[in-house]
Amino acid sequence: MDLPEKSGRTSPGYSSLDPQTHESTSLLRESSQSPTYDATSPKDTFFIDDLDYSREEEGEVLRILDRRLMPCILLTTFVLNMDRTNNSNAISDNLPFDLGFDINVVNTATAMYSVLFAMACLSGAVIAKIVGPSRWIPILMFSWGLVTLAHVLITDKSGYLTVRCFIAITEGGVIPATLVYLGAFYKSTELATRLAWFWGIQHVASAVSGLMASGLLKLRGVAGLEGWKWLFLVDGIITIVVAVGTWFYLPRSVTVTKGGLRGRKPWLTDRQAQIAVARVIRDDISKRSYDKTVQWSDIKDTLTDFGVWGHLIITSIGQTPNTPMHTYLPTVIKSFNFNVYVANALTAPPYLLQGIAMIAVIHHSDKVRERGYHGAFGAGWQLLGWIFLRSLPSSAGRGLKYAAAVMVASWPSTHPLNIAWLSENTGSVGKRTVASGMIIGASNIYGVWGSQIYRADDAPEFKRGNLINIAFAGTAFVLWFAQKHAYLFRNAQNDAKITQLSETEFAEEGQLREAKGNRSPLFRFTT
Repeated sequence: MDLPEKSGRTSPGYSSLDPQTHESTSLLRESSQSPTYDATSPKDTFFIDDLDYSREEEGEVLRILDRRLMPCILLTTFVLNMDRTNNSNAISDNLPFDLGFDINVVNTATAMYSVLFAMACLSGAVIAKIVGPSRWIPILMFSWGLVTLAHVLITDKSGYLTVRCFIAITEGGVIPATLVYLGAFYKSTELATRLAWFWGIQHVASAVSGLMASGLLKLRGVAGLEGWKWLFLVDGIITIVVAVGTWFYLPRSVTVTKGGLRGRKPWLTDRQAQIAVARVIRDDISKRSYDKTVQWSDIKDTLTDFGVWGHLIITSIGQTPNTPMHTYLPTVIKSFNFNVYVANALTAPPYLLQGIAMIAVIHHSDKVRERGYHGAFGAGWQLLGWIFLRSLPSSAGRGLKYAAAVMVASWPSTHPLNIAWLSENTGSVGKRTVASGMIIGASNIYGVWGSQIYRADDAPEFKRGNLINIAFAGTAFVLWFAQKHAYLFRNAQNDAKITQLSETEFAEEGQLREAKGNRSPLFRFTT
């Protein structure tokens, strides 16, 4: 991240990719003597603070990481979202009727799931720093795979509510753990695009889940099981198999990549490992001590940062309409006079379109280094989609209704963009860890109120519910502009402070930049 200059000088504590520029040398040497730095970390033996390398060499390292690491990460989130989507597929196959309740009980289960999932998110990132993300991720996967299988055993309302609670507890920590994990491998300028892949593949998983459901639900009656129980059974088996493979594949760090399913040879040569470490630290000097655990000061710093709360509010408000949409999309499409098998298959196109649109928007955001307006574009798309769907008369043809549903469900989700924006503006590893857990928690806690938007007395067109969705989407559209201008204001404040610093004060601020994080006047917020 570029820092402001004073009198033609670059601030201490920052080093660009240019091999002739090494202003961070003194600060990096001092940070190795910090009491919070783990001198035994493998990263320390590979970090060379004055390492020279070309853009071509860095590009090759990035390609290796994308080729060797990201496919496994994408597979884990693919499996996660298959398991999360199958609940909506099961509901369309009359799960509530089979278990003796209506959709209001489903809404209660969704609210309970959201609270527990959010709580698990808050602890997931912290536990990942203690256990290690490469271990915590497969442990969680194996756990929720077992709980997914347990859906086969439920016979009533109590069993359903119990299983949905346990699925939330086991699934909740994996996404914040993954965010912590990816931060050790990628620069802030690369993370948004990888997060777009991460959430993009989730939409592919939702599409695949719908297609799988259209076939597996036809097994109703086979071996005495309902069709939706076959769906959970197959998904659970897939999850457990992938979890075991992930345990033996994910590397502990960029410097420890051989062994297990990764192969006998390391992914990177020693020089490439040195480049991999140096480039991440030069992008964000706080990653010099990436292995340190979260301190109470990190939690306090996060909770008192108004910028963090802005991102949490954007997530909670902007993602709220996702709850009724994702929970009832197959059911809504079914209400357009499609049978249950066709309705589930028809969920695939909007999910695929959403993944494509999201990746395109976020890739462009990374390219031009702008966040706020891109987020507002996505929120505006969602707003127009809900207005379109709500304005259709009951007599409209099912083709037109489906087109409106596709427009709503295919909006380019702004969630990964918001996470990347938050991550690059936190300024320290500890704070980023806490904030990652909070924002993933915020992206699920909205299910508490979002689960009450579509009610049984508003079915099947949910006119009242869609008006509520319009209100949330419109508010989110405004919030993206507000967050951007809040960061512009903070940058202007920092610029004003810098102009008032003496030569000595400026140098001192450079030495304190890592400790102060984004509270340093030398920190430049991405807008």
